[in-house]
Amino acid sequence: MGDGVRAYLANIESPATRDLFARLHVIILDAHPDAEVALSYGMPGYRVGRRRLNLGAWAHGVSVYGWRKDDDGGFVARHPELAHGKSTLRIRPADAEAISDDEFRGLLGGALEP
Repeated sequence: MGDGVRAYLANIESPATRDLFARLHVIILDAHPDAEVALSYGMPGYRVGRRRLNLGAWAHGVSVYGWRKDDDGGFVARHPELAHGKSTLRIRPADAEAISDDEFRGLLGGALEP
C-alpha cells in the first residue's frame, strides 16, 4: 500500500468504514496484484492496463466507481439497492456484513479484467 493510500485510509474517521475500505482494497489487490494504485480524484484508484476502478470513503461507507456492468459477477442483480447512478455503488458497513468476499471478488476483480 503506497503512502497516499495509507494516508487516505488513516484519515477515514469511522472504524467500520475504514475496515470496509481495507477489506475491499485487499480483495482488489489479491485479484490483481499487478494493479497500479495511486490517488486519483482525491481517492485511491486502481489501474490494470486501460481498466480503472476507484474506491472512495464517505460519511456512511465506501463508494465503488468504475465497476463493469457487463462483468460484475451478478453483484448488482443480487444487491440492486447499492447501485447509485450509472457506475457507482454505495456500500455501508452493515450492507457489507451480508456480502461474502467471493461476491466482492466477482465485482471488483471483474472491473479490472481486460
